[in-house]
Amino acid sequence: MLPRERVLAALSFQPPDIVPLEYHASPAGFVDHGAALRDLWDRNPDDFGPPHRFAIPDVDPGPRAWRDAWGIEWAEKSYGAGGLPTRRPLADWSAFEHFRTPPVPEPYGEAFESERARSQIHRQQYFQKTAWISLFELMHALRPFEDVLMDIASDAPEIGRLADVLTEHHLAHIRYLLARGVDAIQFGDDFGTQSGLMLSPKLWRDFFAPRYLELMRPIKAAGAKVFFHTCGAAGGLLEDIAALGVDAVWPQLNTYDLDWLARFSRQSKLAIALHPDRGELMIRSTPDAVRRYVAMLAETFQVDRGGTWFYVEIDRGFPFANVAALAQAIASLRQCG
Repeated sequence: MLPRERVLAALSFQPPDIVPLEYHASPAGFVDHGAALRDLWDRNPDDFGPPHRFAIPDVDPGPRAWRDAWGIEWAEKSYGAGGLPTRRPLADWSAFEHFRTPPVPEPYGEAFESERARSQIHRQQYFQKTAWISLFELMHALRPFEDVLMDIASDAPEIGRLADVLTEHHLAHIRYLLARGVDAIQFGDDFGTQSGLMLSPKLWRDFFAPRYLELMRPIKAAGAKVFFHTCGAAGGLLEDIAALGVDAVWPQLNTYDLDWLARFSRQSKLAIALHPDRGELMIRSTPDAVRRYVAMLAETFQVDRGGTWFYVEIDRGFPFANVAALAQAIASLRQCG
């Protein structure tokens, strides 16, 4: 199978020739490990893009501060850590009157045709997943987190209008991506703490589900896949997420009973990204423990039957011995496929 065919088979719960693999080029990991990480991945290529595609910072750029296209100001304590908002444009609802979303590129013109051509070339061999469509996370970057929760709970009219504005913006972006050509569009909103949901399932169903459904409808109509990332203990929402028509989720595995998650995945036909824990396992464990964990995931989720893929993201603080053990354990599974 070509890499793209392999991923599509797994997402359809058909047996792939080998379990698919996805690398994410976290800038933090490349600061720590540089060429050693790139060379390790080039020796064990994934299915989402060609080898040699990852850039390595020449030096550690150190903490950054920036303002994004939404007018949110961010600062981070360590390069690649993502940062936290230091200024939120909608901290006061009085600013909403002047709030504007960033422009969305139009699906025509020379730049668009160039992007579409690159997408076509990529998809001749590799699976193409793109975007990060967020409602909840974007809302609490634009406005303080506690205020967003209180606004939703009290059904404040402003929060509904904001959500609708973001939905319209994302719809335009989704239409652009579909016109350009893509295999999957990814959504990303964390709804779980380490022990439970941040808001009740009823609030989620009333406020978020209809808007997600509106956003996902054109993706499904175009025959593309929908991916959904949500960290924390969000198991109370997985049935609802599957009911939206989502094809695959990227969960935080250490907040789930993995036997239950594997059963649920097959029953609901909701594919699962197998993303080894980036905390206790990868930072404080040993190479042998990493190898055992990969083997356990492969057995629990029966990766030879489809419905899963390995997702690998390397952060700062991972001992390289653990990084190498993770790559080699997954490569061994793929060689035996």
